[in-house]
Amino acid sequence: MITTLIARDLTKIYRTGEVEVHALRGANLDLYEGELVVVLGPSGSGKSTLLNIIGGLDTPTSGSVRFRDHQLTGADESALTRFRRDHVGFVFQFYNLIPSLTAEENVALVTEIAERPLDPAKALGIVGLDERLHHFPAQLSGGEQQRVAIARAIAKQPEILLCDEPTGALDSETGILVLEAIDQVNRELGTTTAVITHNTVIGSMADRVLHVADGVIASIEENAERRPAAELAW
Repeated sequence: MITTLIARDLTKIYRTGEVEVHALRGANLDLYEGELVVVLGPSGSGKSTLLNIIGGLDTPTSGSVRFRDHQLTGADESALTRFRRDHVGFVFQFYNLIPSLTAEENVALVTEIAERPLDPAKALGIVGLDERLHHFPAQLSGGEQQRVAIARAIAKQPEILLCDEPTGALDSETGILVLEAIDQVNRELGTTTAVITHNTVIGSMADRVLHVADGVIASIEENAERRPAAELAW
């Protein structure tokens, strides 16, 4: 297996006045090319902090992050900005779509600055929204808006797709449609994908499941086979 990203001994300490909060306490993580990983853990376990650091949105207090042949540790803000722009796609719990733009136009915003963009219509087709290109966010359901957000994230063809609680604001039925879209992206584009969630059911659709507790990767499970997202229920 080819390693896409390596994180070693990550710590993150947030200071508020005299109070120190240790969000990460020496976390180690490997992401392999083309895999789908689910990162499980309760609120406050450090999983979102881990995602923000490996995605270049935040920097660790100590430890190292390496993306292929790029050492991210110690990189300045402009280098981290280039890393995020050129190599990473993000999907968050809230969609952050621009209300005055259609689905296609929301996706096109990313392709204008990408080095090797997908056609916006193709990106929307991958997530099953061929018939919604010209709809505005207000005309779309929550699940459809989240799938537009996924299409926007993949339109620059990132090597890594990081999803933080992508189904957190959705009901089970709608959430499964979103997970099917994430699975389709991973299989069709070969994008290394990490999905952070507190929902243990989602773990069965992954190649590997990483359990985060108290700021470290407490355990790792490998699934013999990936369960289709359509078979999940919670």
